[in-house]
Amino acid sequence: MIICCGEALIDMLPREVTPGKSEAGGLAFLPVPGGAVFNTAVALGRLGEDVGFLSGLSTDMFGRRLAAHLADSGVDTGLCVRSPRPTTLAFVTLSGGNASYTFYDENTAGRLLDIPDLPVLPAKAAALHFGAISLIPEPCGAAYEHLMARHADRAVISFDPNIRPGFVTNETAYRARLTRMAGLSDIIKVSQEDLDWLAPGLPFDAVARAWIADGARLVILTRGAEGARAVTAGLDLAVPARPAKVVDTVGAGDTFNAGLLAGLRRRGVLSKDGLAALAAPDLTAALDLAAAVSAFTVGQAGANPPWQHQLP
Repeated sequence: MIICCGEALIDMLPREVTPGKSEAGGLAFLPVPGGAVFNTAVALGRLGEDVGFLSGLSTDMFGRRLAAHLADSGVDTGLCVRSPRPTTLAFVTLSGGNASYTFYDENTAGRLLDIPDLPVLPAKAAALHFGAISLIPEPCGAAYEHLMARHADRAVISFDPNIRPGFVTNETAYRARLTRMAGLSDIIKVSQEDLDWLAPGLPFDAVARAWIADGARLVILTRGAEGARAVTAGLDLAVPARPAKVVDTVGAGDTFNAGLLAGLRRRGVLSKDGLAALAAPDLTAALDLAAAVSAFTVGQAGANPPWQHQLP
């Protein structure tokens, strides 16, 4: 089982409203289930993987919608910690298809998840995925870091920092947390924007080799239309992006993570030993699936990953 650990929120997507007879036109916002780690869980479920989601989840109208969306996509919600606190909202601004975010996250069900709230994970939890804004605020950031440290010796740890600089309030503490969590991770995926923030001026080669020296088995750089590059101790591979008509990039990296994890699991290498001995055909197959899932997602409005039957 793959367990995705992190935020669930409502993306408020901008929509132009055409003036009607009784109402003015202008900009409106459409509430859509989202959150980086949430998107990864949904994509894994739609790919037919055995997947669970762990988060603080509200019992309000938005929280119920998030839970239903997970369940409808085949995701186990039994590890979610429910509370009546509100759901995090992320208002999205699109420019050239690229998304930026303004978050409303005070006293929310997700943010106030704490270490004592963490559930016991099932024995079949073979891989845990972490990242994104859930690692920035407290107490949830400390809770997810604690969870990763608790299970890093037995489960595969997948980590996508997915950095949102505008949400960071204590950069020193956040950078320190990312460093500690990268040191516990088996798989690290970053975008070029993440890399520029984490290690300004340093090439991917240098950063990837440093992470591998610290214990990572697989480090991946996603480069949008230029595809992705993956590095292990003995491999350095690149795969092209799949052709796609881009509607927006919401959820593209999140669903890439899902395709990668599903691809590694299907090849029988989503384990610490499997990743340590990762061969080029297995890695290429996983990257190809990740590219296909991501390409489908950017062709949809918002984070709407494919079901397995929708992939070529």
